[in-house]
Amino acid sequence: MCAKPAPGPATAPDGAVTVDPAVVGDLATKTKNSPPNTTFWLRPGKHTLTPDRYAQVIPKEGNRYLGAPGAVLDGRKKNQYAFGGAARDVTIRHLTVQGFVAPQDQGVVNHDSADGWVIEHATIQHNSGAGLMAGARQQVRASCLRGNGQYGLNAYKPGNSIKGLVMEGNEIVGNNTDDWERRREGCGCTGGVKFWAVNGADIRGNWVHDNRGTGLWADTNNNDFRIEDNVLEANDGAALIYETSYNAVIRDNTIRRNNWVEGRDKAERGDSFPFATVYVSESGGEPRIRARTDKIEIYRNVLENNWSGITLWENADRFCNSPANTSSGDCTLLVRDTDRCARPAIATAPLYADCRWKTQRVEIHANRFVLDKSVVKCTEKCDRMALLANYGTYPKWSPYQGEKVAEAITRAQHNRWHDNVYVGPWTFVAQDTSQVLTFKGWQAKPYQQDAGSTLAPRAGG
Repeated sequence: MCAKPAPGPATAPDGAVTVDPAVVGDLATKTKNSPPNTTFWLRPGKHTLTPDRYAQVIPKEGNRYLGAPGAVLDGRKKNQYAFGGAARDVTIRHLTVQGFVAPQDQGVVNHDSADGWVIEHATIQHNSGAGLMAGARQQVRASCLRGNGQYGLNAYKPGNSIKGLVMEGNEIVGNNTDDWERRREGCGCTGGVKFWAVNGADIRGNWVHDNRGTGLWADTNNNDFRIEDNVLEANDGAALIYETSYNAVIRDNTIRRNNWVEGRDKAERGDSFPFATVYVSESGGEPRIRARTDKIEIYRNVLENNWSGITLWENADRFCNSPANTSSGDCTLLVRDTDRCARPAIATAPLYADCRWKTQRVEIHANRFVLDKSVVKCTEKCDRMALLANYGTYPKWSPYQGEKVAEAITRAQHNRWHDNVYVGPWTFVAQDTSQVLTFKGWQAKPYQQDAGSTLAPRAGG
């Protein structure tokens, strides 16, 4: 998508309003002066807005913006936003949008997360913040999201969940150029794509590569994802994080050479946590939440020469109303009122279960895991598959202290590996970071994982 974008129409479609790159602000002015459902054709050349930082195009409902071959909308590092406003069902095709300077966590295209937008054959590149925001029913197809300062796409809508998001056939490359995790350590605010409270998403056929940080990151109360037929490779961090979320199918993806930078950095610092290339954190299947599946199923994927494999993790101290909850102010989809998750009620059913995001009903099967340490250039801590939690300690009134959560995630919450193929020197971590097991130990009691799976111990290195 990025190397050879499909060209737009060389001549204006019938009835289209022609936009002249020689006239500063022509696109915004003609949009303002035209009725809804107007088609705009941008001539070849560099289109600009007036130099005011807030100058932007405010589409009307049903507007369509078509770029001719070579049509570019350039913010010249002066304008924050390219397209904003609340109009529904706007289409942008064959247009390059670049050089805008959105603030942190804000985006350049569809800045206000309006619903029903279609972005096709577009190139959104070299902007600050997120190249693209998302609203409900948004479709992003066959587009290039490249070299943006924070995210390629930030799927976030203040005060609402985003229902029905499609990302298909895109190239998402080289984002987070401003390296926000170094600016704000632990912010969890970087990568190729970040999803927040998206209910129903189809993420298929994308090439997500060479992003600084995580490739795809679903964080906080996402539900009903299908992540399939993607190539996720050479991202500095994990290829995929599914965090404090629900019900997903992750299948038929090719996942290779991810997490070399962040995994190695943690290992060199002496951190024993199994930082993985697919990281499922406080997320699981929940039949009470409507979706196309009632579990998280990870199958028919090929993971090759990543820094470690799949980690299922649950933080015993992270739950609604806990100071350790990094999704500050949010509660689970089962308990909307965070204040209910307090003593004494939280210690008894149903709140004991419903006040925490649980890693449960995760099934990992029919995958192929290949590791050649000579390719990854590692000697240790890059070979982990893991199922674990920490020892609960915080806060003092927590009902989840001690080994309760670790025992639950490993033995009681229906998390299961089976019928996988391993090639290489894999090791396995169970219950806590101190228990590093051989393949036979992983398969034996009390964990009894990977029934029907095979291990060929050498893939080189």
